[in-house]
Amino acid sequence: MKLKSGCFLQYLYLDEVYCLLSVKNAKALTDYFQLLDVHKKNALNNLQFYCFLHYVTDLKKKHIMLLFDLLDRNVTGEIGFDEFYMLVCLLLAHENHLEKQFIYRHSGPAFRLLGIDDGHTIGPREFQATGFLFNIKKEELVKIFKDFDISGDEQLNYKEFKMFAILCIDKQQEKEKERMRRRITGGV
Repeated sequence: MKLKSGCFLQYLYLDEVYCLLSVKNAKALTDYFQLLDVHKKNALNNLQFYCFLHYVTDLKKKHIMLLFDLLDRNVTGEIGFDEFYMLVCLLLAHENHLEKQFIYRHSGPAFRLLGIDDGHTIGPREFQATGFLFNIKKEELVKIFKDFDISGDEQLNYKEFKMFAILCIDKQQEKEKERMRRRITGGV
């Protein structure tokens, strides 16, 4: 999942610690959302959503429509600005390689987003179907499931997912420390 070059979203700044937009950028996004909302309903329908994501990302139709269904939790056929804002933050986190930071900082919304059937757990199929959102490869997903399914019921509940989120940020911090060490030592 990549943003297309020159799209509006590339000009927004995502805070690397909290994975949120600044007030100025949130206002710009609000104005952009209002431009997309041609029906003036404070919501985007599936066609508007598809056109937006098709224009700004390289996502295929099946992933765009799955994402719409995941965001349209109340099954109204529309998503509001709150969902749009979360989507944009996720896209920017993905673009800036902050997916794991996003999962850590927004573990509740990320958990709800991954749960296709809106149960209170995430199954292996759901996790695999939505792994593209967080740049998690299929092999990693299988390992994550084995490592974090403490209850052994082949479902991740929120507590198990939260443990995964904490480990994600720990691993990301280790990678950052290693990169800094390499920079300081000149790559040795």
